[in-house]
Amino acid sequence: MKTILEALYRGHLHPDEAIVPSHPEYRSLSRQVSAQTEQWRNRLGEEAFRELEVYFDLCDSVDSMHVEAAFLHGFRLGANLMIEVMSKREELVPNEASGLSL
Repeated sequence: MKTILEALYRGHLHPDEAIVPSHPEYRSLSRQVSAQTEQWRNRLGEEAFRELEVYFDLCDSVDSMHVEAAFLHGFRLGANLMIEVMSKREELVPNEASGLSL
């Protein structure tokens, strides 16, 4: 079995493609979005709807950049938390000099 690091290096990890929100309202809201998209397509006609899709694509690009930045920030925060915890590890492990043993 590959390690996570090997899979990441070889480009085999695509967590963004495997994520399906587990929120109980996700599927219902997703269906509502699809239904309303069709309603707007019918109301506006193809040409106006294409212009609206261009706008939505721009919004999606901005949202994707924000999600990426939030992921990177959270990952760095988690990594720094691990470093902080591990750097204080020796304070948690009794040693012979303290007179305590495991």
